[in-house]
Amino acid sequence: MNAELRKVIRQIRENTGIELSCFSEDGKLVYGDCRATPPAFETSVQDAASGYTFFRTSYRGEPFVCALSGVDAVQKNYAFLLADMIENAAGRVLHLPKNEFMRRILLGECSAADVRKFVTKYGVPDKPCCALAVSSGGEASDVVSLLAQYAESPSDCAVSVGSGDCAFVRFTDDSSEYPSATDFASFLARSMEEELGISAQIGVGCMARNFEEITRSYQQASAALRMSAICNSKGSVHTYREFMLIKMLEDIPDAKRAEYLAGLLDSEAREILKDEDMVNTAEEFLENNLNVSETSRTLYMHRNTLMYRLDKLERITGLNLRKFSDAVTFRVITILNRLV
Repeated sequence: MNAELRKVIRQIRENTGIELSCFSEDGKLVYGDCRATPPAFETSVQDAASGYTFFRTSYRGEPFVCALSGVDAVQKNYAFLLADMIENAAGRVLHLPKNEFMRRILLGECSAADVRKFVTKYGVPDKPCCALAVSSGGEASDVVSLLAQYAESPSDCAVSVGSGDCAFVRFTDDSSEYPSATDFASFLARSMEEELGISAQIGVGCMARNFEEITRSYQQASAALRMSAICNSKGSVHTYREFMLIKMLEDIPDAKRAEYLAGLLDSEAREILKDEDMVNTAEEFLENNLNVSETSRTLYMHRNTLMYRLDKLERITGLNLRKFSDAVTFRVITILNRLV
């Protein structure tokens, strides 16, 4: 409940520029930086001693006390307006157009109760589904129109989520010719290239048990896109599972990541990580499953040149990338280096 209310207050601040603090009925600060203690009052009060205007409101039937800096007539009028905005915020989402309602669900701006209301209102099936995050740089309306053409079930939906990015929610369908979300995403990427001339990047979230978990799937899809940029990943489709290692390292505090990196590399080894050709060669070797012949072919590089670079990396870092365990360590080092 408090998380939903904080989102509402943040939206009020973004839309109006008004800074607002909020307390629970027992006086616990829920949001904001007001350090004054709310006095006893009925509807609203202007406390000259603290310099705050306090007013009562409710969200989803739960009472709250809000504080607004200032004790002028302006703040008194704001108090009535803001109380009404907060009280009505929970019901407004139901009157949104379907695509806007969906957009807010994907972005985590709706409560679990709102998501259930969406399910009921639009007859969303109780089936596994997943979200795709699409970054194309193209006109969002054109991309959404194209994506919508490839909906395989009535509940599949394509929406614009802002800043030119789009999302596609796909439900499982036993009759689909694309057995996995990754295959379907690859098909969408090819279609955008062929029909719109757009080189899109698509993130694929994990499968959700039902639509009520779709927000997390979209967050994972968006994270996959972001982390693919960190790793300079090739291809147009990126799944969240591919980047679990990066996500775990990203969750480590900055100081601890720097400590780990310092323990793994000396100054000479750090310098070699600045050599883009050397690092790209190593990463291509990892992408090709430590296969020398395949890496030489992919890079159009003589086998001896590749071996020389791998030997140089081993000499400086102490890691033999032809060994799986050392290859994993090198991947961790490159990720830490980028994050740090």
